[in-house]
Order: sequence, then C-alpha cells, then structure tokens
Amino acid sequence: MRSDRHATESGTGRPPEAPPTSPTARGRDRPAVPPKKPSGKSSFDDIYDRPDPRGYYRALRPYDYQIPHHAQTLVRRLLGTKPLVAAGERGPLTVLDVCCSYGVNAALFNHTVTLQDLYRHYAALDSRADAGTGAARLAEIDREYFAERRRYDAVRSLGLDAAGNAVAYAESAGLLDEGFAENLERDEPSEELRRALADVSLVTVTGGVGYITGRTFARLAAHLPDRVWVLALVLRTVSYDDISAALTARGLRTVRADTTYVQRRFTDPEEQHNAVAAVTAAGLSPEGLEADGRFHAQLYLSGPAEPSGELLLPEVLAEVVSG
Repeated sequence: MRSDRHATESGTGRPPEAPPTSPTARGRDRPAVPPKKPSGKSSFDDIYDRPDPRGYYRALRPYDYQIPHHAQTLVRRLLGTKPLVAAGERGPLTVLDVCCSYGVNAALFNHTVTLQDLYRHYAALDSRADAGTGAARLAEIDREYFAERRRYDAVRSLGLDAAGNAVAYAESAGLLDEGFAENLERDEPSEELRRALADVSLVTVTGGVGYITGRTFARLAAHLPDRVWVLALVLRTVSYDDISAALTARGLRTVRADTTYVQRRFTDPEEQHNAVAAVTAAGLSPEGLEADGRFHAQLYLSGPAEPSGELLLPEVLAEVVSG
C-alpha cells in the first residue's frame, strides 16, 4: 500500500495498491448490475440484513470490494500508537464499529485473516455441498474458524448497526463481544448501549457514512469518553462535514489524510458517471481516482482537542497512514 506521510485538513493522494484478487474479482461471472439509489450509487441493501453473511461476500467480491482490507491495516496501526497504547494500560481497549454489518472489521482486526481469506472461506461455505447449511450451523463453523485465528492482542469489540440479523450473526459467530441493533438516525441510544459507550476508546466506521449522518454521531458522542478516538473511511462522493461538526461539539478535532483508499469497482458506467459528477460538484478532481473506474475513500481521524492533542493528532495520523 502506498501512503503519504503528510497529514492535512484537505487534499487527495494517489490510491493504494489493491490487494490480490481472484479471477471472479477481476470480472469473471459478474452478476447483474444492482438497482440504483436516488443518489445514483448502486444499491446493495438486500445483502446487509440476511441471516448469515454468505450473500454479502458473494455480491461484493466480483466488484473487488476491499475497504475492510484497508481498515484492517489502519486500525491495527492506530491501536499501536501512543494514545491507544496508553488507553490500553488503563484497562482493556474497547473498539466500537459503527455500521458493523456481519462483524467484518472485527473479523479482520482481531484475527490473523485477510479479506481474501474471508472471501474464500464464505465461497467454500456457499458451495453446492454447503448451500443448505443454516445460519445457526454456519455461526458454529465460524466460531471455530475465528477462535483458531484469534490474535493474542485482540481487543474488546462492540458493533452497532440497524440490521438486526447481521448484528445477531456477528455475536453468534463470536466476532462481537456485544452487538447493538439500533438506528440512531431515528432513536436515542438504548440504556444498554449508553452504558457500553462509556468504555469505548476507539470508534470506527468504514462504509457507513452516507447511510448515517451527524445525527448518529451526535447521539453517540454524548455518551463517549472525553479521550475517545474516531477513525473513519468515507467515500469522496459523501460529505463528512456534519459528522466532523458533531465531533467538534464534543471536543474532538478532525484531520484528513492525503492518501485515498480504493473501496470497489463501479458496477457500470452510469454509477461511475454519477460518482465523477458528485466529486466534481464537491470541488474535487476525479482524475486518477473515480475517473479510473473505482470508488475511493478518504481517511479522517478525530482525537482530543486539548493543546497537546492538537500537536499529537497529525503525528498519529501520519503514523497510521505511513506505518
């Protein structure tokens, strides 16, 4: 992966090198193009709340969906930086993944597996011999699979998502210590979620911005500790301003990395056209990025905004980006 050391409040960089892909991910047996949302982005909504994740991996693999691969690297690097190491010395580190889906991020940052491993794992379970395997049995298989690959330095993992089936599966598979199927765009957090938020050191969101807004983050931030950190990977077609404002109101400063990260291939020329139009309207250049056929995400990092934090935040971001 290519990374730039410079951390700034604006700007873009060259995309990182993509992870290895299978023949299917390179375009073989590509499925029918999903329907479009009003935003012009293809809709994969039907895969996010099934009883198990096989359909999720099956639908996204042909488009070389890879943002969790980048998140795995970035989160592990952030967990190794001075502020998070210090937080871990005060007690067990707890990470909250917002829009956690089936626990994909927790599967990656807490286990010695890659995203390509997960694609292969669920493709095998989706084979003809296993096609009839139910969600409960699949969760048993996954519990054993991930237990054998658990990192020695795994952190406590919480997940938040409005998709109840996905959250329940991630808990059953042992990927989440606690999962919360709640819609904070609509409702205040439950008492159980508010209690859990008090122990969170790091919040991650790697594909949900656009589905969720500053409303969700304002409701979260009201119950998070003062020294929490937030790592977000956000498509360049979507504004992060309202979430950044919600975090600022809570005393957190936000900076953005120059580097961009590939999310996935466009499903068709129409989706690419819409994405190019969106980034252009935002005052960004699509050249070398969306114009070359893929969605790209920007990395935002938020941390405590006291004087020492103002100096520390860009340094931490540079360490996370460059490794």
